[in-house]
Amino acid sequence: MSDLLEDLWAAYASTLGFAMVNAFFALATYATLSAGILSFAAVTYGAAGGFLGAQLLLNTTLPLPLIFLASALAGLVMAMIVAALFLRLESHWMALSSLALVLITRVVVLNTPGLTGGVNGLSLPAPLSMIWLVALLALAVFGFWLLDRSWYGIAAKSVREDPSVAACLGIDPRRIQLIAMAVSGLAGGLGGVLMAMMLQFVSPDTFFIHVAFTMIAGVVLGGSHHWFGPVLGAAVFTALPTVMQAVVPDLQDIANGAALLLIMIFLPRGLLDPRAIRLRRAAK
Repeated sequence: MSDLLEDLWAAYASTLGFAMVNAFFALATYATLSAGILSFAAVTYGAAGGFLGAQLLLNTTLPLPLIFLASALAGLVMAMIVAALFLRLESHWMALSSLALVLITRVVVLNTPGLTGGVNGLSLPAPLSMIWLVALLALAVFGFWLLDRSWYGIAAKSVREDPSVAACLGIDPRRIQLIAMAVSGLAGGLGGVLMAMMLQFVSPDTFFIHVAFTMIAGVVLGGSHHWFGPVLGAAVFTALPTVMQAVVPDLQDIANGAALLLIMIFLPRGLLDPRAIRLRRAAK
């Protein structure tokens, strides 16, 4: 039995680790979406946190908690810059602008080799311990739980449904969205350094379009109406290719697509839907 568990851990430990890292990016996307903003800018926050964390790991002897904090703050600073530039835009223009920002980020990374290693990237030391990943994700989940139960959580739901009505109720939509982007920056910056440490390498391709797709897929699959939905969705989206490769290796891509389509067709609000849970409870 112990040998079987060891084999399973050896086979799927990396999948579990990347699922937790992807959860940070999914939470960063959920943070803005919960306030009515569809943004891909968490990829840029991740790049800021990832490259800063990589430089600190390579050139300083700072303890890991301080490196994590610095990376999260780098994402926060970048989020405030993005908010100052883009927050005045309408929702669809905000989404397009943040997607363009992802492309610009890659160009900046390529052309600043002194900070990012340029096209060659940066190689990092030993991978991050799973204990750190679990502890940091637990801390992030606890933070989102607190936010959801606070005045901000109630105000964010109102702004997401209708900013005009929320303003009539005395809620400042711009303030709520600014807080949402700050939370997104913290989660994205921390996710960036964790991604770099898991890969033991960071380059211009580390934070690019595929990360944006992973973020959105995690939120949609897990459910965008509850803070735990992105965590669940990131886990499913990360584990699904590994599971399908083990079950149907010859039809892996088809099986992945079919599974995702079935989830979206039969669970359009995601795997975790608070409204459906309330209706089932009421029916009982």
